[in-house]
Amino acid sequence: MLNKFRIFVFAALACSQISCGEGDYSSNSGPDTGAESYFDAPADSDKDIETVDASGFVTGGDITYALASSRSGNCETYVNSYDSKVIDLTTGKGFSGRVGISFNGNKCVISSNGIPNHNMGEGGFFPNAISEVNQSYEFTSSPQIISEPIKNIWKVSVVLLNGGVVDILPAACYGVGNSPLGREKVGCGSNYIDHPWRYDPMSSLNDFGTDIHNAHVQPNGLYHYHANPMAIFDGDCNNQSTASPVIGFAADGFPVFGSCILDQQTGLVREVLSSYKLKDGGGPRKTVNGYQTPIAGNGNIASSNYDGQFRGDYEFVEKSGDLDQCNGMTVDGQYGYYVTNSFPWVLNCFSGTPDDSF
Repeated sequence: MLNKFRIFVFAALACSQISCGEGDYSSNSGPDTGAESYFDAPADSDKDIETVDASGFVTGGDITYALASSRSGNCETYVNSYDSKVIDLTTGKGFSGRVGISFNGNKCVISSNGIPNHNMGEGGFFPNAISEVNQSYEFTSSPQIISEPIKNIWKVSVVLLNGGVVDILPAACYGVGNSPLGREKVGCGSNYIDHPWRYDPMSSLNDFGTDIHNAHVQPNGLYHYHANPMAIFDGDCNNQSTASPVIGFAADGFPVFGSCILDQQTGLVREVLSSYKLKDGGGPRKTVNGYQTPIAGNGNIASSNYDGQFRGDYEFVEKSGDLDQCNGMTVDGQYGYYVTNSFPWVLNCFSGTPDDSF
């Protein structure tokens, strides 16, 4: 099957080198983009998202602003090579995105240069310059649900079909690091994985400098998402006749779908609902032994209540929505995670065993 396709394979970087780790907010200028070696103005950067061939994530070739189309949870479906031409709108420089998806018998491999299939930077503030970051992730083609979900989602947890990655957890927790209290930016890594007061990059009460695609840039230049990529599927569920397609795969091999599902009772397409709610209905935060409790007025802390400024402000309430504690469910025999427009945004744990390449 591999001979049927041209596969781009890029040098893999160690996962630790491209994680959303200790320096996610660094003010370093970052590496030179080197974009001049490709082009200065992508010819198709103004391509209308509504007119792009939506089969591009299956048939290969140019996927600039393409929409995913397949709901197949089989990663072999997407084996091919892809490319795109996009612009860093913060600098006006162009980039050439490259993605290769291959299959080796029991694992799929997605390799890319870290450049997505859409323009980057609109509405964002990036303290680091975007750069190509060669990376490669592999995952099982036959994932299995395990008895106890794995809650450690530190570093990259999802790789998308456009070559981008979802890196949900920021390196910022209340009371951790050398920054003033309530203004923390770095220092909260995997050794604080259970910290109850890790900031939520998607909260309107925080300013993480993300662009309209819910993404920003790490010190090494890697452009990465913290939530819905807002580009490779149509999120307007009211105008959809079918459920959202697969847009990527999690580290455990399960597919990640967009936000629109087919309601089994009404037969209509609607937005999928998370099963997480604010604790105590948004009441006062309770003390957690061993940790400082966020208090209104300390730095940028908006209130002393469970208001969503921190990931620990939420709790899983079974059957309050469509999805399980990891933000997934099974539809027509296929388990997968779903992008939601509320916490936890993409996933909150792994229902299967993540591959070490992540």
